[in-house]
Amino acid sequence: MHGRRVRARLLAVPVLVWAALSATPAVADSRAYAMPGNQDPEMPWPNSLMLLSAMASVTQRLRLVAGAIIAPLRHPLLLARELGTLDLISEGRLVVQPTVSWSRDEYAALGVPFTKRGKILDEQLEIMRLAWQGGPFSYSGEHFAFEDVTLSPGAYRPDGPRLWFGGQGVSPPLLRRLVRYGHGFHPVGEWTGEDLEKLAGGMAEAGRDIADLERVGGTRAVFPDDDAPADLGRAVEPIREQLEQGFTTFCVKPSMFIDDASELPAFCANVIRRADAMAVR
Repeated sequence: MHGRRVRARLLAVPVLVWAALSATPAVADSRAYAMPGNQDPEMPWPNSLMLLSAMASVTQRLRLVAGAIIAPLRHPLLLARELGTLDLISEGRLVVQPTVSWSRDEYAALGVPFTKRGKILDEQLEIMRLAWQGGPFSYSGEHFAFEDVTLSPGAYRPDGPRLWFGGQGVSPPLLRRLVRYGHGFHPVGEWTGEDLEKLAGGMAEAGRDIADLERVGGTRAVFPDDDAPADLGRAVEPIREQLEQGFTTFCVKPSMFIDDASELPAFCANVIRRADAMAVR
C-alpha cells in the first residue's frame, strides 16, 4: 500500500544578506547562525529582487522565493511596488518571507531603529496588503503615514504575493503574522511538536485550518571539515520526520553539497528522487 506522494517542488531562493553593512554579527562566525556552514562570510550577495527578476525572465514554472526580505529596512510603499511588479511579471510565482533580521549594524547604517523593527514590520504588512488591494488608500501609524495613495499596477493576485513567515520557535508575534497574513510556515532550524500545536491552535482561533498553510522544511547539513561539502544522504534524513508532521515543501541549498555548477541538474534530480522515495509508504 502506498501513502500520498509529495509533489516535488523546485524553488529559486536567493537569500538577501546585508553582510557589507554588518561589522559585528550576532555570532562570531555568521555561518554558525541558524544553520552551521550556511554560507561563507566572504561570499558576495547581489540584490535578491533584481536577481529574481532575471530568473523570472527566463523561467515559466519555477517559484521565486525571496527568503528572506529584511522589510524594516525599506519603505513599505516602495517594497509593495517592487514585490507587486515582480509577482505580476512572473504571473504569481513570487513567494516572500518578510523578516526583521538580528544585526543591529545594518539598522544603524540605514538609520532605522533596531528595537522598533517588529512594530515597523507589522505596519508594513498592513500597508502592503492595502496597497495590493488597490486604492486610493490612506494610512496613519507610528512609523508611516500618508494619504490617498494608489499603487498601479498591483500584484498578480488582489492579495499580493504568497507570504511565508518563520523564525526560531513560534513566538507570539510570529503566530500573529502567520494567522493574519501567512500562506506558509518556514521555521529556521529546529522546531517542536509544541510549536506546531501553537500554530494549529492559533489558526483555528482565527477560523483558519493549519492544513491550508504550506509547511516548509529542509535539510540539516553537516560538514566534515572547512573545505569538504556536506553529505546529501545524511542531510536529507530529517525530511522523513518532516513529512510525517505535514511538511510538503523543502528548501535545499546546493552550494552546501556541490562545488561545481555543472553538477546542479543532476544534484536537483537526486534530491527530488530521495524526497519522493521518503514520501512513498
